[in-house]
Amino acid sequence: MTRRRTPRNSVIRLTTGHAARTLSHPFPRREPVLALDFGATSVLVTTSGPVTMEDLEFARQLAREAHRFARSLERSFYGLPDGKGVAA
Repeated sequence: MTRRRTPRNSVIRLTTGHAARTLSHPFPRREPVLALDFGATSVLVTTSGPVTMEDLEFARQLAREAHRFARSLERSFYGLPDGKGVAA
């Protein structure tokens, strides 16, 4: 991904909780959809047409950042600032 070219003009904060969930919809004959549900609000992530290399790179970046987010949560939950020895 390249550096942001336009400044942010708004931010939407969606917090996790008992109503938050993620769902992947791998449709066989059209582009897949990733749904991020936060109670009454849903965010759908998909492509604008046939899948491109840029779409694939975005998906990989999303997966990396989601993994980093999960590791940060683990460190916070278990009280391990260095991330070592996280219990399963």
